[in-house]
Amino acid sequence: MTANHTIAAEILHHRSKSLAKGDPVSLPIVPAATFHLPEVAGAAHIYGRNGMSTWEAVEAQLALLEQAEVVSFPSGMAAISAALMAVLKKGDRLIIPADGYYVTRVFSAGFLAPFGVEVVEMATRDYDSADFSGAAVVYLETPSNPGLDVVDIAAVVARARAAGALVIADNTTMTPLLQRPLDLGCDLVVAADTKAPAGHSDVLFGHVAGRDAALMARVRDWRRLSGAVPGPFEAWQVHRGLETLELRLERMCASAAVIAQRLSEQAGVTAVRYPGLASDASYAVAQRQMGSGGFLIGFQMESAARAERFLTDCRYLVQSTSFGGTHSSGERRARWGDQVAEGFIRLSVGIEPLEVLWSAMAEALGES
Repeated sequence: MTANHTIAAEILHHRSKSLAKGDPVSLPIVPAATFHLPEVAGAAHIYGRNGMSTWEAVEAQLALLEQAEVVSFPSGMAAISAALMAVLKKGDRLIIPADGYYVTRVFSAGFLAPFGVEVVEMATRDYDSADFSGAAVVYLETPSNPGLDVVDIAAVVARARAAGALVIADNTTMTPLLQRPLDLGCDLVVAADTKAPAGHSDVLFGHVAGRDAALMARVRDWRRLSGAVPGPFEAWQVHRGLETLELRLERMCASAAVIAQRLSEQAGVTAVRYPGLASDASYAVAQRQMGSGGFLIGFQMESAARAERFLTDCRYLVQSTSFGGTHSSGERRARWGDQVAEGFIRLSVGIEPLEVLWSAMAEALGES
């Protein structure tokens, strides 16, 4: 029995101890913006922007996953921007990945830089040797999205600490069940729960997690004062999705490992990236800090046209610009401006039966 199995069981039963006779086992949705307040002192809830019971339930689940305090947000980018705004000020230097999620770069350049933050972009592979002198915040994403480069989190944290910098990790691609940045020394973790945690491609959600009470108070204040709050129905959707996260990840990652190996042997496919492959450049680091290779695979086809044809012809791939859902999905990332080859595909492996999924992929790959 692993720690993750215990966490998975706790997520399913974390409300059980508080249930009274006749209470619903399923989490109720409480769509309240205002609360009865004949007096404020002792009130569990005051106003919807400050907190509500459905948020608290999903935050309790996420806190079990992270083993840390959690503040939830209405999207992954709301969580990312909250973490950055909570710790940065004019004159600070922020280091972010040049090959990570592109909206983080757009936000940093469009809003943080005009506020006086010096934004420095660098490739994920360079974090292991970078000089962090003068940085206030080192923001990392590993594996990077979409290139799937992996950085040694503990090593980066050690050098960032020596330089006096805080470290924020985007753990969206892995989830806390597969990688634990806080355990490796990061100050804050951000994630888009839109992806695998919710898992059904039907809700936007995000969270920030941390073990420093002062930092988390800043994050919570940002949510309250900026109004970047999740809705109760969205919180309920994520709560439901989290109950099957461990089960879904088990199949997704197992299938991805097989498919990555088969892709690496497939004619017409080059540059396969999957941290769980022994031949991958990131394999050694991934083995140390990741619970598996994950469910994302990157690979290249000879041209944009060939990649698009594969995505169109494979009957068990959804073409969408997200990942981590029950449906396997694929996308040619160059169309979004990522610095990848025109024929590069990011594949998110879902929960379809492996051989049925691979048969459809092999058929589409074999078409001229």
